[in-house]
Amino acid sequence: ATGAANHPLPCSVGRPKGTNQRRRPASLSVRASSDANTVTLLDYGAGNVRSVRNAIRHLGFNIRDVRSPEDILAADRLVFPGVGAFGSAMDVLNRTGMADALREYIRRDRPFLGICLGLQLLFDSSEENGPVSGLGVIPGVVRRFDSSEGLIVPHIGWNALQITKDTQLLQGADGHHVYFVHSYHALPSDANRDWISSTCNYGESFISSISMGNIEAVQFHPEKSGATGLSIFEKFLSPNSSGAKVVIKSDFIVCTSFYLFLFNIKFTLMFAMQAPAHRKASKLAKRVIACLDVRSNDNGDLVVTKGDQYDVRDHSSSKEVRNLGKPVELASQYYIDGADEVSFLNITGFRAFPLGDLPMLEVCLSFITIKYFHYLPLSGEVTGLYNW
Repeated sequence: ATGAANHPLPCSVGRPKGTNQRRRPASLSVRASSDANTVTLLDYGAGNVRSVRNAIRHLGFNIRDVRSPEDILAADRLVFPGVGAFGSAMDVLNRTGMADALREYIRRDRPFLGICLGLQLLFDSSEENGPVSGLGVIPGVVRRFDSSEGLIVPHIGWNALQITKDTQLLQGADGHHVYFVHSYHALPSDANRDWISSTCNYGESFISSISMGNIEAVQFHPEKSGATGLSIFEKFLSPNSSGAKVVIKSDFIVCTSFYLFLFNIKFTLMFAMQAPAHRKASKLAKRVIACLDVRSNDNGDLVVTKGDQYDVRDHSSSKEVRNLGKPVELASQYYIDGADEVSFLNITGFRAFPLGDLPMLEVCLSFITIKYFHYLPLSGEVTGLYNW
């Protein structure tokens, strides 16, 4: 992986003949680096990509951040976890010269993984606050889900992949559920069908991943998709590996609410029937959600607790806050045991300005996400409004 591919991938693959392409600048010419343990990450500052960073580091790789267009062209492997709005992202990419660098990197068929908006930006354009022109790599227009007939938008939750092309990246993922959160999507067409490696159904069939040569992109969030997502990451980062072991959920449905004897923590279990690989899921899966009440004790330590009507203090002379465990350890254990989500409820209701509750935010955003690769809701009472 130290030079341009023997068969460069043109950005016009799958396009009708006669379609004009943007002319790439001749000045963009940088030799790729050769650090096998380093992954280049394109984080253009539009949002939080902490979970992507943690997933990459969890698999034993170092991260090199893109600072200039030359960093893109020098990358051995490039991960682009696009976040935010389509138009804003393209504004940044065009203004910094990174859009042309991305087109050139893809034209050379260098290893590329786009995530969520990182997939959408590869298309011709988007209707989001537009039309807005994209990178123009894949034919098609990114459109909003149609909510006129009751479809809930955005599409949030676990949905199943329907594999349409054999690829190493998605090997073993057919029928498995991955985590989506998006309002816009690209539709399959005759012009882009050669790119499509999987589809998903949410009101209609949409493109959930593409693959062409060394170019890969997914609409879902592998960094929030548990063992299946980590396996996908590992297959991109270490193409010669077999990938992480995928945990398959049991084939039964349970919906109940009870107190867990060991921790006396109330939470709701919702197990979804795992669809066999030959069946095609057409709706979101139900999921296991562990709900943990958390607050700071008198020493300032964040603990998981439980009480009656938020009375969480021992009925003893000490009157200490009941400590049922540390949030990091419990969240990690629930993840290992198969929970799809862990929801933290700050029962003190963010008594001050939420960003001032540093123990809560530091634990949830810094420590838990290092070991936890699912969606992580964080809630508490709204106590006031603040101007930004």
